[in-house]
Amino acid sequence: MRLVTQRPAATLLAVLIMGGTAVHAQQHTFNEKGISRPLLENYLDHAVTMTEFLAVDPYALDAPYPNKEDDIRLIHHLGAKFIGRAIYRWGSEAVLANKDYLNNAKRLVQEVQKTDPEVIFQAALFEQITPQVNTIPIPDWAFKALRLPAEDRHFRYDDMLNLKGKLVDHWSKGNSVPDITRTETQLWFMFLAGTYMEVGCEALHLGQIALIGMEDPALTTWAAFLEKLRAYAKDHTRHHWVLLDAHTPSGGMVVNGKSLLDFNSFPLRIKSVPEHPQQGILQMGFTDALFGRSKGGIAPSGWKAASMPYLVELDNFGVSNHPGVPDTTTIYPWGYDEISWFYQQPEQYRNDWLRYAHAWVAAHDSNGHLQMPVTRIVTLGRKQPRLKFRANTRSANCPDGMNTEETIKEIWQTADAKK
Repeated sequence: MRLVTQRPAATLLAVLIMGGTAVHAQQHTFNEKGISRPLLENYLDHAVTMTEFLAVDPYALDAPYPNKEDDIRLIHHLGAKFIGRAIYRWGSEAVLANKDYLNNAKRLVQEVQKTDPEVIFQAALFEQITPQVNTIPIPDWAFKALRLPAEDRHFRYDDMLNLKGKLVDHWSKGNSVPDITRTETQLWFMFLAGTYMEVGCEALHLGQIALIGMEDPALTTWAAFLEKLRAYAKDHTRHHWVLLDAHTPSGGMVVNGKSLLDFNSFPLRIKSVPEHPQQGILQMGFTDALFGRSKGGIAPSGWKAASMPYLVELDNFGVSNHPGVPDTTTIYPWGYDEISWFYQQPEQYRNDWLRYAHAWVAAHDSNGHLQMPVTRIVTLGRKQPRLKFRANTRSANCPDGMNTEETIKEIWQTADAKK
């Protein structure tokens, strides 16, 4: 089934057909009032992770992930509708001052949407900053969006840090978690959000909101900031709305019965199977897995949910100190992060495992949706170079493809046929 999203400032005129039953277009809206749950879940059902797809080196035009043309082909071949983590920064923030970097990203968005205007791109605002933010001038619009008087200055790294020293240098020296209660952090996040909206992103992943909200347990600051972010999105996105999600170990961001997020997201949390070398399974209640725990509430779009819909993904977070060991009590399957474990499996097992995971999630929690891995960073050792998982069918146009593409398409087509 192919749902047609709303064009800007317009209403859907088509009647959508689902299994031979007419469904009125109003049930599938996406505009300044929000997004309907059926349409949102259609996007989540066709979501992929394509790390830094929109990040094009302004000088080399092909780094950090080459083979952009084959990636575009893959998006259309799969029928992918939600392109997750397509652009973000984890350090090296100075590149955001490079107009070529941003213009190349915008060009890729337009090239994809020229063939399929339904596709939505997601950027990420992560729980990490370095002193390179000091090289970025703050535009007047960022102050205005936060209802602050404009100043002629650059961002200040030190002013984003927690005043008590919490999570300062958390990742490494000069590599910290910003504190959302600091006004400077809010300015930085608003700048990132607005910059990515200008590129063409209509979804934002907010990363580990519990870390960023280290001083905001009641979510008071988060709620006020996200209200301003959504207000900015009304005038600066194609659908006059931005889809927000974050990693929610607590089950969600709910304040007075209202979800601050359009949907939740979390790693899969794959459990090692010691008696079957390198194999992994999913299990309700394993560590902090989100299955069965997504909190309910009133969505930002106004509909009620007993449990908010959510994405689960093969996450990357580095290698453990026991690679290759099947510790069944940690979040590292066989000692690796999820995508790095997946990368090392034989091709047939990888494809069979995706079929298993998709079916398992659907059977155990209908609110969950598996985000398919297409492009992701792989870490096999602390001193080894980082590699890349590429789901593309291997070819001259993508020589490092790992032949997962057709399996993803098969899984989606089978699921869509049952709707």
